[in-house]
Amino acid sequence: MIRYKSTKQIRIEEFAAPFDMKMDPGNRWVKMAEVIPWDELAGIYHKSMDKTQGAPIKDARIVLGAMIIKHMLRLDDRGVIEIISENPYMQYFLGLEAYTADPVFSPSLFVAIRRRLGLEAFDQMNQQIITMATGKRHPAKTKGSSAGSANPGNDLPNQGKLQIDATVADADIKFPTDVDLLNASRLKAESIIDLLYEKLGLTKKPRTYRRKAQQAYLNFSKKKNRSSREVRNAIKAQLGYLSRDIGHIHQMLDHFTNKSFPLDKHLQKYLFVIQHVHDQQREMYQQRKHSCANRIVNIHQPHVRPIVRGKAGKQVEFGSKINMSLQDGYARIDRFSWDAFHEGVDLKKSVESYRDLHGHYPEVVLVDGIYLNRENRKWLKDKGIRHTGKALGRPAKLKKSPYEKAKAKKEAAQ
Repeated sequence: MIRYKSTKQIRIEEFAAPFDMKMDPGNRWVKMAEVIPWDELAGIYHKSMDKTQGAPIKDARIVLGAMIIKHMLRLDDRGVIEIISENPYMQYFLGLEAYTADPVFSPSLFVAIRRRLGLEAFDQMNQQIITMATGKRHPAKTKGSSAGSANPGNDLPNQGKLQIDATVADADIKFPTDVDLLNASRLKAESIIDLLYEKLGLTKKPRTYRRKAQQAYLNFSKKKNRSSREVRNAIKAQLGYLSRDIGHIHQMLDHFTNKSFPLDKHLQKYLFVIQHVHDQQREMYQQRKHSCANRIVNIHQPHVRPIVRGKAGKQVEFGSKINMSLQDGYARIDRFSWDAFHEGVDLKKSVESYRDLHGHYPEVVLVDGIYLNRENRKWLKDKGIRHTGKALGRPAKLKKSPYEKAKAKKEAAQ
């Protein structure tokens, strides 16, 4: 059930602060509260919810305001709730009428909020803020085109610059190695065995050789210089221990029925993950290779994938790959993926998204050469859009003027 109070807010002077505190109208949170289009953002937030059924939700302004504070100050879930409870200006920013020391909501609610928003709703909110900040409204789309237009299908001429680039948002995980990953999987498997042992009430615990396995791992991890043979032997040993543990888990689970299944959803996920880690590591060990499809690099965040970047000092990064576009100083995420992708496939989408927001195509697209395959070059040419890539084939015989050279150099640098 949707619960939302209109953003027709009281003035900052009327806000009931503790100890008769005089509130400053020039505070940054007060100024920001006045310019953010709260009603439009709340409408986007409510799209995925039922208006009549379910328990009443938290006020959309409180939820969205807390998310803004969290990311502006780079706080964790608990930290943002604590700082809001301590700061009357932030509470005014969230739309409250008086100061309160009580938490606005539980920090665990952020998990559901992030799942509920998603990239599409986030981008729609971003568009609302950009439209409001730039003062541009989407003009009505017209059919046909004017004579001699450089942009077929659109009466407005191309204008503005669009910058597009891809990067990786690093995930907070330990740098993965095969032995460390197998050891973490073995430890999690042993904890599952201990739980099942207690649930079944067995008189004898299955033999796991955990002490030998842990000692072998510690002996290996203490070595500074490891030969390829030592690494391979360590992987083989940990694979054997993990394989034995997984076998014990399956044998113990056979004693339970579906109604009395002892593992909750979190442990079921861990069991699923460590089995995949075992299969992937065994495949790479047997085939003597160092990569496989959908490789897991962290059992706690199995969705994280290695992204090959080829940057100096960072050949491989671990996190989500995002395709970003910059328009008039405002950034948008055009694509978010945990798997690697080729940047060139998103150029048309980014340009069309620019047109949907502004009502016209950009005059120039500033991109790296990886975006400019033959298909994308032809498509940009048909739309009358310049780009910063070098022309294919032999250099043109016509010499550019000093102004054109300086302009091309500046755009390439941008």
